[in-house]
Amino acid sequence: MTAHQEALELPGAHLEVGRMPGHWLLARVGKRVLRPGGLELTRKMLEGLAISSRDHVVELAPGLGATARLVLARGPASYVGIERDDAAVRATARVLRAGGASCRQGVASETGLDAGAATVVLGEAMLTMQTVDQKRAIAREAHRVLRPGGRYGIHELALVPDDLSERERTEIRQALSDAIHVGTRPLTVSEWRQLLESEGFAVISSTTAPMHLLEPGRLLADEGVVGTLRIIANIVRTPAARRRVRAMRSVFRRYASKICAVVLVARRRSDGDG
Repeated sequence: MTAHQEALELPGAHLEVGRMPGHWLLARVGKRVLRPGGLELTRKMLEGLAISSRDHVVELAPGLGATARLVLARGPASYVGIERDDAAVRATARVLRAGGASCRQGVASETGLDAGAATVVLGEAMLTMQTVDQKRAIAREAHRVLRPGGRYGIHELALVPDDLSERERTEIRQALSDAIHVGTRPLTVSEWRQLLESEGFAVISSTTAPMHLLEPGRLLADEGVVGTLRIIANIVRTPAARRRVRAMRSVFRRYASKICAVVLVARRRSDGDG
């Protein structure tokens, strides 16, 4: 498949650059790692989940399949991706070469999977964009799909510090939503922890990292030299994309001290656990 054909297959490809959600805009210009803490934090999440050949893994909203590739490298017994966007389903399916791996169209809050079908559930950069009720519904579905003792990993955007005022929260969320063109509703690290605990999980670990998604160092670490140069070239020759990326980076930098990436790894409590 040529680069042009691949671009046409990407989620949101039918939208104008000025209107598409920020993560799909970045995918259009060649960015493949679309997680707030980059590959470094994704790898920390996978280390915490300790996926092995005995595990049955479900990934919610795998996007372009970057994390799916890392999961499959750990040799799980099975992998299922649940993705709302049909173009993203096809994108993830292209990286699934192992037996027992598949990606299907569905929603994270109602996967259609059997109760107790998984030993590991993970999701990245998707809960942030949901309302509180939707966040809870997705965490509840992860709990239902997991066997007792199963592990749940999330990688999301967080607000800092925990006592950030409501005025500041509203300002940051609105600025992010305006720049990304998607409703963005990050919680504080403590609130993410409380969300999981209220839905039947015991948090095992919590790790944070700066929100440097569009900073040169993070681009090189996540995309490599060739990938970074490709992204820069695509941005330079597309004025509308250049304006959007500058706007997103400006917002990320303006609130750099008040937003971060966070990974939480939790265990599904068994019935009767306190």
